[in-house]
This record gives sequence, structure tokens and C-alpha cells, in this order.
Amino acid sequence: MSADRKVVLVTGCSDGGIGSALCAEYAAQGCKVYATARKMEAMDGLKHGTNVAKLVLDVTKEKNVRDVVDTIISKEGQIDVLVNNAGVLCVGPVTDVPLSVVKDAYDANVFSVINMCQAVIPHMAERKRGTIVQISSIGAYIPTPWAGIYGSTKAALRSISDVLYMECTPLNVSVLTVTTGAVRSNLSKNQAASLPVDNLPEDSLSKRFLPDILARIYMSQGADSMPAEEYARRVVGASLQAKPPREMMIGGKTLLYRVLEWIPRTITLRLFWRYFTQKTREEEELRQA
Repeated sequence: MSADRKVVLVTGCSDGGIGSALCAEYAAQGCKVYATARKMEAMDGLKHGTNVAKLVLDVTKEKNVRDVVDTIISKEGQIDVLVNNAGVLCVGPVTDVPLSVVKDAYDANVFSVINMCQAVIPHMAERKRGTIVQISSIGAYIPTPWAGIYGSTKAALRSISDVLYMECTPLNVSVLTVTTGAVRSNLSKNQAASLPVDNLPEDSLSKRFLPDILARIYMSQGADSMPAEEYARRVVGASLQAKPPREMMIGGKTLLYRVLEWIPRTITLRLFWRYFTQKTREEEELRQA
């Protein structure tokens, strides 16, 4: 392998998702890419010749993580870039989401990232170089109704990433947090069927808001969504720099979120409540007409 050829490990690479687009772009840039997903067949659409290798990886399983990292190190001798992209949606009223689903969300979105970092960073530290890319969300900054659990996992990821940025500085390992807005992908469609929002408890305090809860699943797939290929091009370009930035915020709605951060929090939360309940209000107005 060429001395300047980067070895990249990407998690969550199912077809049609951000991870798959990132793999394709890294491969196009001449990197050796290890694409991973829980099921091998989930990556059937990812084809980039010898630049891409596929491995089965469940990021919530510590032994599986260690085995995959050891496999790559034994073959390549290094991991230059780790992209922590794997994650799950968790949509529903906080008071209705089963605790088991909450735990699964934290396993996939938070604990797995810690698991991956603990497995990979020591190898980077030994070589005194490497980059960790954390795929986060604008929900880490301002949460929305009906996605409180998801937003809280991304807020936790943001905090962990900030600390890793500091703690990895003496190791000469970079940490880039990508705060992601709306990006066109299959994430919403792939996970909608597994979400419990269309089967709320009969005594749910939020049952009348079901139209808005369901709409929240697809919020990132609107007309302002950034194509996954464009997102990947910009993220890969930043991560392959000699000194990657600490954070980048890209995707649809990111400009709005930047503006809202300067507005008093109470006003923002009231605006969000009104926006994310508009379908219910419209239906109630029609019934009353």
C-alpha cells in the first residue's frame, strides 16, 4: 500500500444512506475504505472495485468492534480515518417511547461511538496521526418536539466529541464533528417501519398529535435537503485535510439553526412547538369549520 494512501473505516453503510455515500467518495479520492453494516447484504449497492472492502459490524457489540478493528489493523497496519456514522432515529413523545427503545437509541448513537473510539484511537495514538469523524445532527443544538430522545443522544455525542477533541490533541489525533442538517437519504424510509409512533398507547397524552409525529420522521427529506453525494464530497474533503476543522455544519436548515441560536431559547422552543404541531392544528380547524 502506498505510504500516503489513507485507510478509512466507516460505520453504518447501508445502501442509500449517508455512510454509503461517504464510502463512495473516500474510495473516489483513492482511499482504502472498509465499509461496515450489521448485514452484508445491506451494502450490495456499494461498488468501488478494490478500493472498498465490506465487513459485518454491529457497533453495539464490543467484541464485534474489536474483531473488526483487529482485522483491519492486521491487513493494513493502520486506520487513518474513523467515521462514526452508524445511528438510529428515535421519534415519539418522550413519555411514550418504551425505555427499551430509548436504551437501543443510546446504544447505537452514543455508547457505540465510545466503543469505536476506544478501539481505534490507541492505534492512531501509536502512530501519532489519525482523524475521528463524528456524524452528529443539528438536533444536538436545538431539539424538536417528537424527537427528544434522538436529540438528546446527539447532544451527548456533541459533548463527548468536544472532550475527545481536547484529549486527543496531545496524541496528534484530530476530531471533526459534522453537525448534519437535512440530507437526502433512505434513513427515514428505512427506519419508519420500526418506529413505534404509529402505535401509540391508547392513553397517550400526545395521541392527537399523531399526524405531526409521523411527519417528524421525514423532516430531513424536504425540498431543501442536501444530496448525499454533495454532503459526502464536503465531509470527505474536510476530513482528509492535514489539519481538519473541529466542526462543520452542513445540510438543509443549518442556516436557520445558526440564526435560532442567537434568539432567546424560550422563543425558539415556542416557535418549534408551533411549527411541529401545525398539521394537528390544521386538521382541528377543518373539523371545527
